[in-house]
Amino acid sequence: MKQINIGGVPEHFNLSWYLTLKDGEYKKENINLRWHDYYGGTGAMCKALRAKEIDIAVILTEGIVKDIIDGNPSKIVQTFVQTPLIWGVHVAYNSSYKTIKDLQCKKAAISRYGSGSHLMAYINAQNNNWDLDKDLNFEVIKNLDGAVEGLTNQKADYFLWEKFTTKPLVDNNTFRRIGNCPSPWPCFVIAVREDFIKSNKEDIKTILKIINSTTKEFKNIPSIDKTIANRYEQKLEDVQEWLSLTEWSQELISKKTLNNVQKELFALNIIPEIVDYKKLTHKL
Repeated sequence: MKQINIGGVPEHFNLSWYLTLKDGEYKKENINLRWHDYYGGTGAMCKALRAKEIDIAVILTEGIVKDIIDGNPSKIVQTFVQTPLIWGVHVAYNSSYKTIKDLQCKKAAISRYGSGSHLMAYINAQNNNWDLDKDLNFEVIKNLDGAVEGLTNQKADYFLWEKFTTKPLVDNNTFRRIGNCPSPWPCFVIAVREDFIKSNKEDIKTILKIINSTTKEFKNIPSIDKTIANRYEQKLEDVQEWLSLTEWSQELISKKTLNNVQKELFALNIIPEIVDYKKLTHKL
């Protein structure tokens, strides 16, 4: 049985992977798919792909596009979640900041440079017409626990993270959410190391076939809202709202969409150039 390593964030978006693994669907196809949680998010997964610690990553679109252009020898093989990610803009509960305008020139907590929380801080700044050179400052906090500590102890002033993941921290008065910043593109893609694609095409196709059949029917799974609420310690009404807003994909990301991502990242000086579609993607 072939062992294949895959990484992703331990969030509700990836429950379909857990369900297919639990049912032993990959083992039936002679694939020992091993899931690895990356609490540090996109930056940590980019590093793991480069180090060959994982073969596949379920990863934020903007993060992997930046890292491939920066030399990560991986390719996007499919969109995983078609809808944008809704990033909440959070401050410490007792903070004096009331609006996003109050955060201009303040310090953003980010998991890593090149991570989604880092890149979306630029998008948020652009949305609010800030000076990208002067009005952005960063404090690296590694993960959500680090953000709690960083904001509570005033090492940083605000933090962007997926709003439903952080909702329990808003509900228990650790954070206050003072705004939202949706990503202007499909949020998650599936990326695979180039050397792994070359020698394991059929196995990758099999894995995608299994996960895609589950995501197609994900919303119809009986009591899926209750399962998510219990597993991720979220309120049922929040899960139901999230399910109503989220659409999965079984297709390769389009050239037009990737061009839009690159144009945005280039305008923000996050990437040095706009590259050809084939440099970023591989059609299986």
